Amino acid sequence: MTNEAGRAPVEVVEYTDPLCPWAWGSEPVFRGLRAALGGRVHWRRVYCILFDHDDDPAPDPAAETAWYSRYVEDISGHTHAPRAYPLSRVAASSWPVSLVAKAAELQGTEVSERVLRRLRESVFVLGEPADTPALALSAARGVAGLDHERLAADAASTAVLDRVRADHAEARRPVRAVLSVPDGSSPHPGAAKETPD
Repeated sequence: MTNEAGRAPVEVVEYTDPLCPWAWGSEPVFRGLRAALGGRVHWRRVYCILFDHDDDPAPDPAAETAWYSRYVEDISGHTHAPRAYPLSRVAASSWPVSLVAKAAELQGTEVSERVLRRLRESVFVLGEPADTPALALSAARGVAGLDHERLAADAASTAVLDRVRADHAEARRPVRAVLSVPDGSSPHPGAAKETPD
């Protein structure tokens, strides 16, 4: 069943980041939900940019990595997702992985799902976040059905950059419902996280 635009009448928006430990832990649940819904909804991913390029660098990178590793361990305890040990560093930027993930969408759902999985695995399986353009493209190398040259060109394009910039902006304009989620016992109750911007 589709509407006049040829899309499913219900849209699911997944706010995510390839380097986010919560997104990594929830990926199997979302995969199951997409399969169960079987195309009856329009599923759209918005890349939020967890690690922004204008974030202040850590004064002590080793201490930050140790703290972040414990943070990821706590989340893994909650989601039961595997995690890399040790983690080499905290990602410097989510922009490269988000650009590559968004560019992969232009090659179809199956390819983009595989690329996104590889980008997530860079940090949560291998412990080496794909936080540069070269690392993000390298993480995607060898994905079945992927045109790697096209991926590199699309990831560097103004059109894909504009789409990720739009995602970044959308993620910072949450709908009212996520601003009023009551804080319960969950370490991540589903409410939007307030930041200075």
